[in-house]
Amino acid sequence: MRFDVVTLFPELFAPFLTAGIARRAFESGQLDVRFSNPRDHASGNYRRVDERPFGGGPGMVMMAEPLAVALEQIRAQRQDNAPVVLFSPIGARLDHTAVQRWSSSEGAVLLCGRYEGLDQRFIDTHVDEQISLGDFVLSGGEIPAIALLDAVARLQPGVLSDPQSHEFDSFNVSLDGLLDCPHYTRPEVWRGSSVPDVLLSGHHVNIERWRRDQRLQITAQYRPDLIAQARDRGLLNVADEALLAKR
Repeated sequence: MRFDVVTLFPELFAPFLTAGIARRAFESGQLDVRFSNPRDHASGNYRRVDERPFGGGPGMVMMAEPLAVALEQIRAQRQDNAPVVLFSPIGARLDHTAVQRWSSSEGAVLLCGRYEGLDQRFIDTHVDEQISLGDFVLSGGEIPAIALLDAVARLQPGVLSDPQSHEFDSFNVSLDGLLDCPHYTRPEVWRGSSVPDVLLSGHHVNIERWRRDQRLQITAQYRPDLIAQARDRGLLNVADEALLAKR
């Protein structure tokens, strides 16, 4: 799986690729991440990649030509039709379903915009998909790109110490799409606060029921839309509905 990242700041990715659990996916070659800097394909002494927008207005806009040349070089190296993804406020919000789709793909070309955005002509000609992290604005597309790469990396075989860990993550639609339950570890009493008795009981059926109840209650409180989705998909049983009815 190969991801080509088009960015003016490839150095921002170095700590992410060499630290933490996700690095295993990159060190093993499961995720091949390569970088292309549009400035390397800009002309002139100053290798400018941005210009003022036609019609006036604040800020600068990334020029189409350096991006196009960078993309052409990537296409020549890859020799495939990998989709070109732009991180943008108008894109679909990144969620677990999308991450699962990308985790089983051949990869993509990730465009990290800067300034006020990209020349629309380049977007119209080359961009296949746009992705947003949420309703807020960042300085560029590097953080969303890192978020996508991290989410995809942890789903690769052997990256997590326990291969079942990601199966119980929040939003995992292959399970039920609910939020995760609370977690506790040693010591049993920390600053006067104790671990719930059921987790110390050794009774696995009761523990699983408690965890299920917690997931339902937390999801109903913070993301009722996920409860509705799980209900529509027939993923809630009679006991689940009885618990939710008591709220």
